[in-house]
Amino acid sequence: MSALTSTLKVMFRRPASGGVPIGLFVLILVALVFVAILAPLIAPYDPNTQNLLGRLKPPGTEARGVYYLLGSDELGRDLLSRAIYGARVSLAVAVLSVLLSGAVGITLGMLASYLGGWVEVVVMRLVDIFLSIPAILLAIIMVAVLGPGFVNVVLVLALTRWPRYARVAYGQTLAVSSQPFVRLATAMGAGPFHVLFLHILPNIIAPLAVVATLEFGLMILFEAGLSFLGMGVQPPTASWGAMLSVGRNYVSSAWWIATFPGLCLFLLVLSVNLLGDRLSEYLNPKSR
Repeated sequence: MSALTSTLKVMFRRPASGGVPIGLFVLILVALVFVAILAPLIAPYDPNTQNLLGRLKPPGTEARGVYYLLGSDELGRDLLSRAIYGARVSLAVAVLSVLLSGAVGITLGMLASYLGGWVEVVVMRLVDIFLSIPAILLAIIMVAVLGPGFVNVVLVLALTRWPRYARVAYGQTLAVSSQPFVRLATAMGAGPFHVLFLHILPNIIAPLAVVATLEFGLMILFEAGLSFLGMGVQPPTASWGAMLSVGRNYVSSAWWIATFPGLCLFLLVLSVNLLGDRLSEYLNPKSR
């Protein structure tokens, strides 16, 4: 309990250089997560219900008994409801892709470092190849091959970003594997997987958690970018990126279509990145 209390104090205290404490952005992140989880209960209307007589209505107007708090889009759908359900899509893609890419990258990185030999050569050369290609370009190519859709976007993002975890896990495992407790476990007959996942992984989880936090925000942006290009989650499913793509055609006449999804995307990514930065400072003893 005392450790949790000290962590919360670090998160919510005002930075020494002034400015807004990170706790505010943590609250924003928590609020967006709850909105995504409780979307069916919070959204005032069905996000896919069309009302052509209420199309392109500005915020605070009403048409055919539907009150558009944040306005409506080109098909008369409630923008607030679609933004709420868009949070569910963005967070679901980010969580699943981070978990999948982290599991693959951490496992391969630790195996390459601990086993060495041809395993190290093959894994690390694959890491170099993947990192030499721009991530968004690689994601677009893979989506073009596999096709758009929720599941394919998760798989593509996971296959694109696993080298980041592999490189960090590789370096951290090299440093920890020479420690006495690892050599003792090996001398007592523990197998490679026992040593890696019961002795090494708990001691390298902190830097990997920082990487996962920063990658989480990047996955949100990647999903939005793919949906903006029409290669992500397909209509009529609500997605912030797809809403931004539609909104660019109505910037001069219906500014709200792109503004509110863009603001949600900005706040979510900013909150995650600031949380990752603060987590990195907290877990790094040299920065204290």
